Amino acid sequence: MVTNEIDTFTRAGIRLKDGSELAADIIVTATGLVLQVVGGLEVSVDGSAVDFAKTLTYKGMMYADVPNMASAFGYTNASWTLKCDLTCEYVCRLINYMDRHNYRQCMPHNSDGSIEALPSLDFSSGYVQRAVAKMPKQGSKRPWRLYQNYALDIVTLRFGKVDDGVMQYS
Repeated sequence: MVTNEIDTFTRAGIRLKDGSELAADIIVTATGLVLQVVGGLEVSVDGSAVDFAKTLTYKGMMYADVPNMASAFGYTNASWTLKCDLTCEYVCRLINYMDRHNYRQCMPHNSDGSIEALPSLDFSSGYVQRAVAKMPKQGSKRPWRLYQNYALDIVTLRFGKVDDGVMQYS
């Protein structure tokens, strides 16, 4: 098996971009996975389309200035479901908090001007690199920073406050 870019098909196989030729009886091409933010769903807030490429992710699950919306995105360095489970648990805590206080809306909002927007994924795979410009960003510090660390996320998501001064309720 060889992973490379194909320049052209030949009678004997394929010629690769690096100029080498690979003899092949069977060629299986893979164009790659295409990542889509929230499955390609078009989201609008008060009639304005949300450009997820311009949003910060809050705790890796919600989006700045987008009310009542969470999505699960697992770990790239561990079991995907570990993070998804923590996300679901946190969202349940959030909904219960809102019910107890009669809130109908929650929305993370960044009012810290020192937060720097960074790519949400530090991953060299082609499918990630092709999509990184369309993906939401992470911030340079909590709660906008993604650490890809289960132990830190347990502390933040399972035991951290849902009323942290960043989440706005109404």
